[in-house]
Amino acid sequence: MPSTAVNGSHVLVYPYPSSGHVIPFLDLTRRLLTRGFTVTVLVTPQELPLLQPLISTHSSSSLKTLVVPVPEVPASTPFRHIARIKAMRDHHEPALIQWFQSHATPPVVAILSDFFLGWTQDLSGRVGVKRIVFSPSGACGQSISFTLWKYLPKKDNPNDNDDSSPISFPNLPNSPTYPWWQILPIYRNGVGDPIWEFYRSINVDNMASWGIVFNSFAELENRYLDHLKREVGHDRVWAVGPLLPDPEDDAADNSVVYVCFGNRATPTSAQTEALTTALEQSRVHFILCLREPDPEKNAGDVSEGFEGRVGDRGLVIRGWAPQLAILSHRAVGAFLTHCGWNSVVEGLAAGVVLLTWPMGAEQYTNAELVVEQAGAGVRIGEGTRTIPDPAELARLLVGSLEGSNEAERVRAKELSRAAMEGVVQGGSSDMDLDDLVKRLNELSTWSSAERAFELVSNSDMGSHEAERIPTKELSHARRRSM
Repeated sequence: MPSTAVNGSHVLVYPYPSSGHVIPFLDLTRRLLTRGFTVTVLVTPQELPLLQPLISTHSSSSLKTLVVPVPEVPASTPFRHIARIKAMRDHHEPALIQWFQSHATPPVVAILSDFFLGWTQDLSGRVGVKRIVFSPSGACGQSISFTLWKYLPKKDNPNDNDDSSPISFPNLPNSPTYPWWQILPIYRNGVGDPIWEFYRSINVDNMASWGIVFNSFAELENRYLDHLKREVGHDRVWAVGPLLPDPEDDAADNSVVYVCFGNRATPTSAQTEALTTALEQSRVHFILCLREPDPEKNAGDVSEGFEGRVGDRGLVIRGWAPQLAILSHRAVGAFLTHCGWNSVVEGLAAGVVLLTWPMGAEQYTNAELVVEQAGAGVRIGEGTRTIPDPAELARLLVGSLEGSNEAERVRAKELSRAAMEGVVQGGSSDMDLDDLVKRLNELSTWSSAERAFELVSNSDMGSHEAERIPTKELSHARRRSM
């Protein structure tokens, strides 16, 4: 039987306010609610609509909301994303402290917060609860990130000014090597910069957290999950994914390529031209999802007349697309993706071949995991450095549907089965969720025992009586929660 919450098991869920972070976080929230937890979700007004499906199906006694604004950060700010995280800390931390202080005892036993919100590690200590990291990225990407910010590795040849010079990670599984330009720009910015120092503190605090939860599954990332347990020095590292709705159970016919670069990546005009030319030349059926053109970001649109020329076999969607519904459709056989982690997990869960074109951040790491380690994908391009020749890309698009990548398709189907088996009762992800629930219950027991100890200690009982009543329970709970 699945583990369920004990009385008092109440957690605060705090996602980073971006749909790619909020959506998997809310699916984890749903699973905690079904296990009997009380959950308070800290959410911004912009993301509140994403919470409505949960609100409509759960009582206000089990699902609560804490709505906070997101401070504005000028668009011209360098490293705007990190500046936004810092502004969130400056504005949200006082509000959270006030929320905790408004209760006689801590209202929750743990803060479950996004990996961008490392500053909540210090907050959790100040308010007397544990902090658990939720990572919308995989264990492989986090292993790279932890190594960067803990050990501060340099290029293999620090005196080489070529940004293609390699940087090696010999302590990680498979000892990966990457060109310097694929490392996070903020890391390459250099020691001493205040933004650099702040971002490093986020990652250091994540490593110091009480536990880490990944939207991943054992078959895909076991080596990295084991590595992280050794790195952080405890076993409170859980892979509970894929955090997705149940897929359709339908036979595939592998006749359509789905192309999407996520809700943040913006292909340039040159990338868009190479891609659309290849789609036109290949004659494959496709769905192409693009963001709205943005001349300031050199974001390209399809060429004039493109949609008319491919209208009998191609669909262009501008803006948001129902990616899960598209990937789970029986006709979709390949997914050309930027390798954001949500897209990787969704594509593998759907059992389609991934055609990888990473654009930045940990996407290069994710692409390497998919292609070289998992064997479920084919490299297409790398950012603006490697834009594929349209004729070669057209050939790869055709091959992804017609059998040239049969080994990758077989492996994708194997990983899909493993992902789905992981989340059913007794599967690896289900057992990890069970263990997470058990550990949170132990925190609740410990918290209750401590409160009982304080109450009894402040009563009129004799000192030996005040110590005797809670000591055994408190000692036992303390040992189990360490």
